[in-house]
Amino acid sequence: MTTVNNPPADSPPDDSPPRVGGWTRFVTARPRLSLLAALVLTVLAVLAGSGVADKLGSGGWEDPGAESTYATEALEREFPDSQPNLILLVDSGRASVDDPAVAAEATRLAERLSGEKGVVGVGSYWGGKAPALRAEDGHEALIAARITGDEKTMGETLDRIAPSYRGTQGPLEVKIGGIVAVRHEMQTIIQEDLTRAEIIALPVTLVLLVMVFGSAVAALLPLGVGIVAILGTNAVLGALTEFTDVSIFAMNLTTALGLGLAIDYALFIVRRFREEVSGGADPTTAIGTTLRTAGRTVLFSALTVAVSLAAMLVFPQYFLRSFAYAGIAVVLLAAAAALILLPAALVLLGHRVDSLDVRRLFRRGRAKSTGPGTEGSTPNGPQNGTEGGTEDRTAWGRTATLVMRRAPFFALGTTAVLALLGLPFLGVKFGTADDRQLPSSAESHVVQQHIRDGFPGTPGGGLEVIAEGRATQAEYAAYKERVAALPDVARVDGPLVKGDAAYFTVQPEGEAVDEAGQRLVGDLRATEAPFDTKVTGAAAVLVDSKKAIGDQLPLAAAFITVVTLLLVFLLTGSVLIPIQAVLLNALSLTAMFGAVVWVFQDGHLSGLLGFTSSGSIETTLPVLMFCVAFGLSMDYGVFLLSRIKEEYDHTGDHERSVRLGLQRTGGLITAAAVILAVVMVAIGTSRVTNTKMLGLGIALAVLMDAMVVRSLLVPAIMRLTGKATWWAPGPLRRFHQRFGLSEADPTPAKQPNLDTDPETNPDTDSERDAVGARR
Repeated sequence: MTTVNNPPADSPPDDSPPRVGGWTRFVTARPRLSLLAALVLTVLAVLAGSGVADKLGSGGWEDPGAESTYATEALEREFPDSQPNLILLVDSGRASVDDPAVAAEATRLAERLSGEKGVVGVGSYWGGKAPALRAEDGHEALIAARITGDEKTMGETLDRIAPSYRGTQGPLEVKIGGIVAVRHEMQTIIQEDLTRAEIIALPVTLVLLVMVFGSAVAALLPLGVGIVAILGTNAVLGALTEFTDVSIFAMNLTTALGLGLAIDYALFIVRRFREEVSGGADPTTAIGTTLRTAGRTVLFSALTVAVSLAAMLVFPQYFLRSFAYAGIAVVLLAAAAALILLPAALVLLGHRVDSLDVRRLFRRGRAKSTGPGTEGSTPNGPQNGTEGGTEDRTAWGRTATLVMRRAPFFALGTTAVLALLGLPFLGVKFGTADDRQLPSSAESHVVQQHIRDGFPGTPGGGLEVIAEGRATQAEYAAYKERVAALPDVARVDGPLVKGDAAYFTVQPEGEAVDEAGQRLVGDLRATEAPFDTKVTGAAAVLVDSKKAIGDQLPLAAAFITVVTLLLVFLLTGSVLIPIQAVLLNALSLTAMFGAVVWVFQDGHLSGLLGFTSSGSIETTLPVLMFCVAFGLSMDYGVFLLSRIKEEYDHTGDHERSVRLGLQRTGGLITAAAVILAVVMVAIGTSRVTNTKMLGLGIALAVLMDAMVVRSLLVPAIMRLTGKATWWAPGPLRRFHQRFGLSEADPTPAKQPNLDTDPETNPDTDSERDAVGARR
């Protein structure tokens, strides 16, 4: 789409009405039919997406092509007893676990468990007197087993057998834990928390939208767009489960982005439509102008967010890929609903979009106190962007003027503060997700915590080595001696031989996944052996996961950077602005990463927020949070830059364009950020730590971006770069003239003065009442 850069400031405005384009005719030709079709598709989406949570997985942090994954699968195939995923914590009360009555009942319990369908490899302390399976106080011991099948089958088996073993069993008290129980309980809690988050977010969001729009009718439109996007994405996720694994955690992102982005897009569409209607345009013409301006920006913004989320597709872990599937689907559906369904609804509503103005109830009786000397009644001042002009009379206009007047101070000061807030991330420690993701009261968490605190060594937390290839007992013994001599090795058990395969269990001296444990993985893999060896275990999975992310991170970063640079160039035609956008967006995320480490790794505020710190951050979380937060930052950046570009195309006045761009979008961007933050905080009330971290971290990033970076840093940097901001070499300038996108209307109608137009900026009581009277 061709845009004309820098028209003369004194060019006469084109007052002819903008023509109605093909897209406008398409979405407004039969608005009732469009809405009916949308209703039918939404109902079908509800049916297709029903029960989708039961089809989603609760794992996905491992690299499927890693050595540890191969070793785990080989052990499950050759030595299923070596991979227990179900633990029964048996408490004998005041008696010793060696008491004959306790031993007899525990033995009967283990025998009954071994007869359950889908359960193999049952072993217990009473079967072999292994010291690692007996608590140091002598009152607790373990029964271990393996539930076979995929995640869904294992969950169904656990649901079937758990009631028969949980609770009082003669003189014993039994609690159920293990990986299967942890993941199953996590899945259940996430579903419950997501329902609660939606119950919290929807009414609060509606109240905020009413406060932003004034009209209850206008406030319901963004909410409807969000609900359509969420239901549609659930249907997409349900379809994807037929072809690939999808994480249950992705449903949280679906809710958050579905509501947040749909509201963002609808805010800008509805706001621009109301501008045009208040200026005298009929609804169809107003929709045409809206789609050519704000509509283009919405489409452009959706592409930038989708690009950031698509970067997660380069990683092998299905946990990350799931967020890409869900995120891309919900972004595109939100944009489609905003650009197709919303215009149809606005055409039908017309001026009634401002119906049910609830703010009038709080403004009655105050108009008489507002005299001619008030801010809102002052006649239009100069429009040249100088100090004292009308653009300085609103809060955002005054903020822009102050920031640009002291640009070096705000640029350096804001950068320094953001960098300082990000310093804790330099001490980040990566780990794996475990039972400590669950609330401390969760049964599987209680079991694992008892094992950590009361049992010798690290039961279930050691490293396992599978040896493949024919070997003699002497060769196995020699290898075992070499492994036992490695640093940080507490004990080596095995080998257990089956045909041409054998496996060893290596217990580290410290925690299962600490730095020493990770070094031990490398030492084991480097130890010479006359057969092929593969290492698995929690520390090995962590090492392989970190390597997979480290290998793909440059590709993901390059993809985001290059595509973002290209998209922002297509929007602005500038070489410098895309570089600024990437750097400032990355800088806006420092507070989020610093807070994640300070709170969730170091454990500050853990009591207030209700979580248990594991002393590390799950490896995939920073990647996920970066991609989501960067995309949302670009979302707000596009809205601000597109309006600045529109003003610059109309006037050629750089400083005034920056000032008016911030003034005309600052309030809207802030409102959108607050609403999205409310949704993310609702997600952050989850009892699962990773979900809590995601929700609260993204909420902080969104608020910092909207209220600090967009309000202070962007105008300060653009003031310092001056007109050079818009420079591009000749070939690139011609490329942009041919292929570039812009929010600028090729045949713009006369723009309302936002400084005194109460429809778009009712800053005083008299202006608000004037709006009410006109409506």
